[in-house]
Amino acid sequence: MKLYLVGHQYQYAVEQMMMTLFPGQKPEYPDTPPTWDQSMAQVELLQRGHDVVAHAKLWWEGKVYEGERSEPVSHLTGGLEDDRVRQRVIRLAFYDAGVAALGHEPPWGALTGVRPVKLPTRQMAAGDTPEQARDTLTSLYRVSPSRADLAMDCAHAALSVIRSLEPRQLSLYVGIPFCPTRCAYCSFISADVKGALALVEPYVDALCREIQEAGAQLRQNGVTIKTAYMGGGTPTTLSAAQMDRVLTHMEEHLPLEDCVEFTVEAGRPDTITREKLEVLKSHHIHRISINPQTMENSVLREMGRAHTAQEITAAMDLARDAYGGMVNMDLIAGLPTDTVEGFARTLEQVVGMDPANITVHTLALKKGAKLMEEQGKLCSPQEVADMLALAEETLRGAGYVPYYLYRQKYMSGSFENVGWAKPGSECAYNIIMMEELQSVLSLGAGGITKLVNPATGKIDRLSNPKYPKEYLDSWERICQHKAQAAQFQAQLAQT
Repeated sequence: MKLYLVGHQYQYAVEQMMMTLFPGQKPEYPDTPPTWDQSMAQVELLQRGHDVVAHAKLWWEGKVYEGERSEPVSHLTGGLEDDRVRQRVIRLAFYDAGVAALGHEPPWGALTGVRPVKLPTRQMAAGDTPEQARDTLTSLYRVSPSRADLAMDCAHAALSVIRSLEPRQLSLYVGIPFCPTRCAYCSFISADVKGALALVEPYVDALCREIQEAGAQLRQNGVTIKTAYMGGGTPTTLSAAQMDRVLTHMEEHLPLEDCVEFTVEAGRPDTITREKLEVLKSHHIHRISINPQTMENSVLREMGRAHTAQEITAAMDLARDAYGGMVNMDLIAGLPTDTVEGFARTLEQVVGMDPANITVHTLALKKGAKLMEEQGKLCSPQEVADMLALAEETLRGAGYVPYYLYRQKYMSGSFENVGWAKPGSECAYNIIMMEELQSVLSLGAGGITKLVNPATGKIDRLSNPKYPKEYLDSWERICQHKAQAAQFQAQLAQT
């Protein structure tokens, strides 16, 4: 779609709304004036009297559609908030024109970001009532009632976590970038362990070294860890001995004395053994994940997974018998060759296994994933909508409540990923990470440390090298980032 910006340079705001409403379109910025004979939009920002006004004019399928939104100039108080006001009226004006052209509204209305829960959370933290926060979602941003309910449930969970945060604490992520095989929907930085076997042991060596350095920096600055999460990849791709070594190193060197939860993604059932679960139990891991994605064997084969639904059931039996902790299970709505009926069977079986948490993802097509080349096998947006509606009805009926959610680019039907939990079993790390409530220190290849200033909302990012081989060769940079993160959190506690 050709885009013309008049009176502003808020390119990102316009592109976000364009991709939300017209996901198949790519932005273009021609040097020539608009001719109004093909897909294009002109978005103008101006001041009219005492108002800041955004006017959008959209040409779509042979017709012109227009939208206009405004806010009083008095709402421009200086600084970052002025940009937010201007971008908001731009998005809403484009949204009005786009919805008129399409004839329907998306489930999240005019909200374009990946973290819609931030809006009601911020509003209630500032003193507004839940009713006022919900009205902002439904009236101003045109969020559907069902999505507004999800957002409000998650906002209440976020507020509960906010009240528990301490300035001298941060959360911890440890990345294990190896998997037994690569799933068709995956675009994460991870290596097929068969092809990267020679890197695993050197990687564990380097990770233990980074753990020791991080621990020294945190203790020197008086910073402790609130929540910890080991993800990937698939951490249980490591052998039991390698996992024991990493966890022992963490216990010996990191300030975990105040840690309220430690989660390890066991993930793929073809990596889970009784011996590994006993190692996790011996290190007092609070929660593990066993992520089937589906219980339909034909869909598992289509994804490139080398295990069956029966192995998922066996892994859960092992977890109940040997581990005894809380378990999360991940599902994906919209997988290739899946059906609403097949998804219903998956839900029934997973709920029957009685995990503490169930996370329902919507399939997102990502660059680098095999599915980008096989889109003809995917479910329709209506089928995905039916799957998500079924998930909500089933999980609420079984006593689960939504506690965190987020969205992604190129997500089928413009829906969301939702974490459901039995009351009292919510994963605080997931809330902290998704809502960016606290600094998160990341260790391992591909990890991104986020330094969060809650008072200003400013976030600085420090990236570890993406690939295991690069990570192994970047010790000096890694040390600098650990020191910077520890010092940042210590200084934040003094303000």
